[in-house]
Amino acid sequence: MEQHIFGVAEVNQLVKLLLDGEPMLQDVYVRGELSNYKMYPSGHHYFTLKDPEGALRCVMFRGQASRLRFRPENGMKVIAQGRITVFPRDGAYQLYCNALTPEGAGDLAVAFEQLKAKLYAEGLFDPAHKKPLPPYPEKIAIVTSSAGAAVHDMIRILRRRYPLAKVILLPVRVQGPEAPPEIVGAIRYANKWKIGDVIITGRGGGSMEDLWAFNDERVARAIYDSELPVISAVGHEPDVTIADFVADARASTPSNAAEIAVPDQEAIKQRLGGAASRLERNETARLAALRQRLAALSEKRVLRDQMAYVQDKRMELLHVQQRLGDLSAGLVAGKRQRLSVLGAALDAMSPLKVLGRGYAMARGPSGEILRSWRDVQAGERVSVALGEGGFFCAVEEPWKKEKTAWLEKN
Repeated sequence: MEQHIFGVAEVNQLVKLLLDGEPMLQDVYVRGELSNYKMYPSGHHYFTLKDPEGALRCVMFRGQASRLRFRPENGMKVIAQGRITVFPRDGAYQLYCNALTPEGAGDLAVAFEQLKAKLYAEGLFDPAHKKPLPPYPEKIAIVTSSAGAAVHDMIRILRRRYPLAKVILLPVRVQGPEAPPEIVGAIRYANKWKIGDVIITGRGGGSMEDLWAFNDERVARAIYDSELPVISAVGHEPDVTIADFVADARASTPSNAAEIAVPDQEAIKQRLGGAASRLERNETARLAALRQRLAALSEKRVLRDQMAYVQDKRMELLHVQQRLGDLSAGLVAGKRQRLSVLGAALDAMSPLKVLGRGYAMARGPSGEILRSWRDVQAGERVSVALGEGGFFCAVEEPWKKEKTAWLEKN
């Protein structure tokens, strides 16, 4: 019998037939760690599953990859479901993955934490970006399902607490793949046309799968970009969604959102009543004070006798005039006395007084006063002033000091 020689493609095809014919390999679950994970522009995902003892090549085509709820990352522990077969062209067997689930946690939980970390890093949860809620809104836009019980609870509470506000419902789906784009569109519509002063978006309780529309990145970014303040009201109090972190205010339930959005009219009435009472008391006290002041003014002399004020000012004027006269007289007397003292002092220093006591004052030819014998020469003509009159004389000989002292002795 002649030995059959296979071609490479035949061998690969035979192995493929064998693998495809094995039922256990057509729906297999494989646990491993993601490695060398790559996403190509075509939308196909290629990666390797490995454990300490081996590795398995895997591929997830675009259709299956588009249903992933989380972002696969290298090193992540996962469970992959699919079928094992051979790609004849390469001759390598691989797992054609239909679904990928994080091990130890659901894919929704992993997707939630991944998106939460991503948006937190971008600053979408930063309190600095939170807008304050209007204290007295005129219009409230509600983005939710028109068929749920949540919207009826919110409308009932809004009418009871603050009937002045106009409620505008923007009905959207809040569950399923169509829900996120509808919610985003409603939020953008409310902002574009300014149909409300505040937006409430949310839905009643449910499973994580039911609430997943409010964990969608598109919804989170629409809330963050909203110029109108947004209140997130999703599920029950324990439920937490990405929308709660991004919104300007988080309500534990839709009913609580209605309570947060508007003030309580009963509380407003109480405040207004208290303010009216305080205003009445203040005005009563002010009027009593004005009456008391009027009574005090009516007793004043100026109102009982209009000329009394003029007479008082006239007396004050006379008193001031008298004081000014006394001050002026005293000032003149003091000046006169000082003048007399200065005149006496000046008179005492007058050279005429000295001449009157027997002294004489000699002047040279040029009229200069002679103070020393050196100031004149023999033969010069000098004038001598006496206490009464004087005379001219000629100098025979100037006297020195010794001769002057001799004359005083003789």
